[in-house]
This record gives sequence, structure tokens and C-alpha cells, in this order.
Amino acid sequence: MPIPAFDGKTFLAFVDISGFKQLMKKRQDAIEALNVFYSKGYNIINDTKSLSGIMISDCAIIFVNDQSISCEQSLKILLKAIDKLNRELLKCPNPIMLTTSIAFGEFNYRNKIEFARIIKNPIMGSSYIDAFYDNDSGKPRIQPGECRILIKNLPADIDIHSFEKMKKTNKHWKYYWMVSSNDDIDEFEDAFNDSYQLKYRGMLDALKAAIRKRPGSDPFLIV
Repeated sequence: MPIPAFDGKTFLAFVDISGFKQLMKKRQDAIEALNVFYSKGYNIINDTKSLSGIMISDCAIIFVNDQSISCEQSLKILLKAIDKLNRELLKCPNPIMLTTSIAFGEFNYRNKIEFARIIKNPIMGSSYIDAFYDNDSGKPRIQPGECRILIKNLPADIDIHSFEKMKKTNKHWKYYWMVSSNDDIDEFEDAFNDSYQLKYRGMLDALKAAIRKRPGSDPFLIV
């Protein structure tokens, strides 16, 4: 069923598969990841009447289509879907991590006339542009598994301090969908940061091991 046209202010999430370029090196892995991503995404969006979604390649654009509900309720509905999508994809035999940027603002989607071999579906609006650029090149760089909401343009009537599992940074509210309560956020962040330290420690060990195997003579010494 085609997505109904939409024109107005709403919350929009730009969702991207982490590490998809790496997956593309193995064609079958990329195909399997996309199949799972599309299947889980379709089911979650289809089960929530207040949401609509557009899935393109390794990305999804998910927005709240119901303008009769409050901004606060809209964000809660969207976050619930993002929570479920992340959890479902991590349960798969080959787990998939996502990055999610959420923005509030104008959004316009229209189904236009179709011709043979051409489909025109214009996507416009500040919420889409802001969410896309935050996910693609926002600072600090978004991390695998991260879901964050741009503070810019947040509605004045929304009390985001009352939301569970949230933490504020300079430009964002980070939504910790993976924890049970606010009390678990610091513990998760410590564990996540440790994983990055282990990554670089592994690189350092590999460099040291290579040096140890190098012949004793200086390869740059001119005789």
C-alpha cells in the first residue's frame, strides 16, 4: 500500500545500518542484512498506525503521520519503534547494529505521477535534512547502536526531562534504548567506552608483535 501524502511538522528518524560498507564486501552478507532489516522494519512500522516508513538501501526514514496527537506522545511512539527495531535486529543469528538520528520539523511527502521506468516520490523538509546530516556527519560522530534526538527545533511544549532512559549532551538528547532504567546508563557507557579502548589496545598489540618479529638490523640504515 502506498504511503499517504503528508505535509506538516513531525518527528522523523533517519536509521542506518552500521558497518554496511564492510558488509558489502561479502555480497551474501549484505543481501541477508537487507532482507532482515526490511522485514523487521516493515513489521514494526506496519503494526503502528501512527507511523509511516520509507526504506531505501541500508537506510530507513520513519516518521509520525498522525498530527492529531501531542508532540510528546509522537516522540514516545517513535522511540518505542526504534527500541523494538534495535532489539529485534540484535536477536538475529547475524546481529545488526543501527544508528538513529531523530529531528523535529517540517516534513513533506507526496506520491506523484508515475511513468514507465520512473517513480517520483519527493521527500522534503527540515526534519529529514536535519536527521540525515546528523546521522551522516554530525558532531560528535554517531556510534553504533546510538539513538539521539537533536535539541535544535524541539517543541517548547514537550517535557523531555520526563522521558525515561535519556541523557542530555550539548546538541542532543541521547536515548538509551538498550538499558532498563536511568540507573544503568553510566554502567553501559563505561562498558561501551571500554570496548573502544580494547579495540585500540588490540591494534597496539599487533604493532608491537610485528616489531618483535622484525629483523634486528635497521632497514633504513644506509651502508
